[in-house]
Amino acid sequence: MDTENYSDAALNLFHTCQTSPAGLTGVEAERRLQQYGPNTVAQKRKMRPLVAFVKKFNSPLLLILIVASVISFLTGGRVNAGILMVMVLLSVVLDFINTYRSERAVEGLIAKVVTTTTVIRDGKKQEVPLAQVVRGEIIFLSAGDVIPADARIVSANDFFLNQSAVTGESMPVAKNMTRGGNPAAVRAEQIDSALMGTSVVSGYGTAVVVATGADTVFGRIAAGLNRGEEDTDFERGIRQFSLFIMRITFFLVAFVFVINAAFNRGWLESFLFAVAIAIGLTPELLPVIISVSLSRGAVRMSRQQVIVKHLPAIQNFGRMNILCTDKTGTLTKNEIKVVQCVDPFGHDDEEVLHQAYLNSFYHTGVFHPLEQAVRQYKTWDMAQVKKIDEIPFDFERRRESMVVEISGQREMITTGAPEAILPICSSYRSGGTEASFDQAHHAQASQEFFALSQDGLKVLAVAVKHVASQPNYEKDMEQAMTLIGFIAFLDPPKTSVKATLDELEERGIEIKILTGDNARLTEKICRDIGLVSKGSMTGEELAALPHSEVGRAVVGHTIFARIDPEQKEEIIRSLQQQGNVVGFLGDGINDAPALKIADVGISVNNAVDVAKETADIILLRHSLRVLKDGVIEGRKTFQNTLKYIMMGLSSNFGNMFSMTVASAFLPFLPMLPTQILLNNFLYDLSQITLSTDAVDDDDVIKPTSWNIHFIRRFMLVFGPLSSIFDFITFGALLLIFHLHQSQFQTGWFMESLATQILVIYIIRTKKTALIRSRPSGWVVASTLAVLALAWGLPFLPLSQHVFHLQPSTPTVLLAISGIVLVYLLLVEMVKHWFYRRWQAHPAAAS
Repeated sequence: MDTENYSDAALNLFHTCQTSPAGLTGVEAERRLQQYGPNTVAQKRKMRPLVAFVKKFNSPLLLILIVASVISFLTGGRVNAGILMVMVLLSVVLDFINTYRSERAVEGLIAKVVTTTTVIRDGKKQEVPLAQVVRGEIIFLSAGDVIPADARIVSANDFFLNQSAVTGESMPVAKNMTRGGNPAAVRAEQIDSALMGTSVVSGYGTAVVVATGADTVFGRIAAGLNRGEEDTDFERGIRQFSLFIMRITFFLVAFVFVINAAFNRGWLESFLFAVAIAIGLTPELLPVIISVSLSRGAVRMSRQQVIVKHLPAIQNFGRMNILCTDKTGTLTKNEIKVVQCVDPFGHDDEEVLHQAYLNSFYHTGVFHPLEQAVRQYKTWDMAQVKKIDEIPFDFERRRESMVVEISGQREMITTGAPEAILPICSSYRSGGTEASFDQAHHAQASQEFFALSQDGLKVLAVAVKHVASQPNYEKDMEQAMTLIGFIAFLDPPKTSVKATLDELEERGIEIKILTGDNARLTEKICRDIGLVSKGSMTGEELAALPHSEVGRAVVGHTIFARIDPEQKEEIIRSLQQQGNVVGFLGDGINDAPALKIADVGISVNNAVDVAKETADIILLRHSLRVLKDGVIEGRKTFQNTLKYIMMGLSSNFGNMFSMTVASAFLPFLPMLPTQILLNNFLYDLSQITLSTDAVDDDDVIKPTSWNIHFIRRFMLVFGPLSSIFDFITFGALLLIFHLHQSQFQTGWFMESLATQILVIYIIRTKKTALIRSRPSGWVVASTLAVLALAWGLPFLPLSQHVFHLQPSTPTVLLAISGIVLVYLLLVEMVKHWFYRRWQAHPAAAS
């Protein structure tokens, strides 16, 4: 192909990349493909289904149950072993199925960035698959194309790129032909660079591919995402709680085993009783409760236009107290609008917009977003207007001109960057009067342009002049023009965002803006939507800070402008190190590392592949309102998980502690191992519907987090309270009713199960139970049904034979009922005292 159309810098680039304007030959392209590999980026490694299934067993709670099941089987308790393994498998299978379904749903959302691109091979244009693009390829780019690899531009015409996916900057960026330099040193800010994943907004150009696949900016970011998955804060909390339970279980079981063996009850019988105590202490249904709660939460969130990829992230979603987000598309509409039309000195003047409309109406080729904004703002009757000539935009002049004829009068209308328009003006028009554009007026107009720019607005200057009739009009005629004013553009804020931000603030979520745009523009947007800013900081200022001051800076500022992907990571990590649960909302290539390390990574369905693949949660609508609804669902899921833990600690632990102590003093076991397992199984069965329970509004107002110290305090208050009533029951059964072993064991079986099941109505809320807060219908149905079953078992011959339960007399049943009622009333009173004494939610961080 002809080389005369290319600059010396472009020809040098061809030489460096071992190519030519005629492109590569098919043979050479194939050789380079074999040498450098396909033009694909590193993707998140998908775990094989079998490996993913096995990893689900990596939980301290599940390990306890597996060990207990094996021991029960080896000692003859095959029924007990079977029950325990069913619990384990149910939990693992539920978790695995829900994770698999979520991943399949997301795969349906994720689309390729681009499938083919136009290149020159063997001297002619042809379409090739994206993966087969190689270094040295000559590619053709036009409006709507996505850049398939990192490239340097060798020719361009009105060529603008949208680089928001890489830089976060919302406005299109003008690009021009290469001026030399190291071809491998490609950066977004270079005028001749076109990075993989960015897109062409207007114009057309030709470029030379200088990097493909993993060597691109996109590829290097994606490669950094293949780090191993980190546990969420919720998963760390569950692990911490599990280890806490394991320590308690170890000491109590050791005590039970030694004491019972010392009373000559037989080593095997003592061992089986100790194992039963261990199982009773273990919240074996917790994995199931978590899996069911998370899966139900994911279903509810999908109805709120939120797709959950990583189920444990639901909990972090609810406990998030800081949300970091870009402004474009989140706070703003992601569309350019005209916001102001003024004369050279700042007075409103619609004629400026009229002249710009005449210029843009007859524009040929693809419209620039600013021209589209002018045409969409208002229309004028063009019946009397005729296009005569057009002088296209170029990067040297940074302006374009249109010559039109109106009622026989020809006029040249020029629009462009103020820095390119003001120097060609010799007069100005203001208030219908034209005057000389002297130095003083030039300074005043410059000040007006500067003031608009300082607010972060994109500014277009407009100038006009009458011209004589002639066949053609050239660039050198753009002089001695009349400046008529400026048009200011802005990506406007969403009308609904202020109310949503207020709701997020009420729910304890602080917003931080991490953007590639300039600070002043972002500050203006924040002012317009009513977001109170604690100050702004640029990436350059952040980089200049000593490491010891970064933490204070990220907490003390709201806006972080002109920051790179590494700084986004730094900000999020610093916030996490200070005890915050941080969410990050991003949709660009440059957002992927931050999405990876955030406690909850949030993206949108029209994001680039790498962002969607990295995110934990995907919003089907780019809206903070959708996010707010998802946060509430996350908090409800977290609260219902906590209910099971708190109820287990308040009654289940108390009963097992009572049994441990009683075994040291009673002449027989307070409850047989099979009765303990049955008791525990029925209690867990009654709690399976907790994921459907209603959650008080007060519990979703603020984010909550794990606090093992508060959980321990809760246990030390309500556990002994349960044990006191167990000892009262022991005394009544032995000293008042003088029951023998099997009747005693049956009586306590019924009392302990009743207190464990019915205390749910008290512990599930901080409000007055059943009066100011009512459980869901499913919870009521399951608890009453299981309680009725438990109290009816002693009257069934099969239960009498298998579990050695004996029917109780009406008097005993009435006494047990009275003890249970008094227990519940006292728990309600102690609960109110407890929450007044420690003004924190059971999950609130200390």
